[in-house]
Amino acid sequence: MNVIGEMLSYPFLVRALVGGVLVSLCASLLGVSLVLKRYSMIGDGLSHVSFGALSLAIAFGWQPLQVSIPVVVIAAFFLLRITENGKIKSDAAIAVISASALAIGIIITSLTTGMTTDVSSYMFGSILAMSRADVILSAILSVIVLFLFVFFYHKVFAVTFDENFARATGVKVSWYHILFAVLTAVTIVLGMRMMGAMLISSLIIFPALTSMRLFKSFRGVMIAAGVVSVVCFCIGMVISYEASTPAGASVVVVNLAVFLLCTGLQWVRGR
Repeated sequence: MNVIGEMLSYPFLVRALVGGVLVSLCASLLGVSLVLKRYSMIGDGLSHVSFGALSLAIAFGWQPLQVSIPVVVIAAFFLLRITENGKIKSDAAIAVISASALAIGIIITSLTTGMTTDVSSYMFGSILAMSRADVILSAILSVIVLFLFVFFYHKVFAVTFDENFARATGVKVSWYHILFAVLTAVTIVLGMRMMGAMLISSLIIFPALTSMRLFKSFRGVMIAAGVVSVVCFCIGMVISYEASTPAGASVVVVNLAVFLLCTGLQWVRGR
């Protein structure tokens, strides 16, 4: 408690904690549907797109969020369109977009500003990167995501598990795909400010996989994913503060430890 009280005395840490908790919650809820639909690596692909957009913005002196959010949203639409046509598998499409955007971002960076502190913080995350505007945007995003999962739970469930059945019952599947793409894109852009482009996908993947080791129902997995994600983020931040380790990496290690623990418990229970 003394450590937490000390952390809360620093305004930048308060912003990081509040913004990080909100982004972690959004990423975990969206991650359950993305993992079940085998889109788990979309976070990695979009984070690389965001890095390319941020590199371009920094090179020309533009506002990073104003550039990266629309670019990542467009990339999410494009990725969704490719996979819906069936000409390219989802994993291949994500790999193509991810590698291309990362390469473009590196080239732009090398030709203009070089690997400055700003670029490195977006690449690997920085606890100082979360601004007041990011926290406000994170709060708005979390309200929208919670509203979607609370009031449209049955439709989200149908779209996640059986799109043909959802269409037959009158659900506008394409609209939900677009909504998920936009929310995921915004979550990725906000989250990579702290976690970095290399680690942000862990907030989507780990909580969902961990919760699936504990619960079988969709509702149970969603609730558990949100709780696991927030708790792991808070523990990771405390470890980062105490051990002076990078915040993003600390959060990922805690998520990994909890996942391995739950996997072990599942194995013991199965035996």
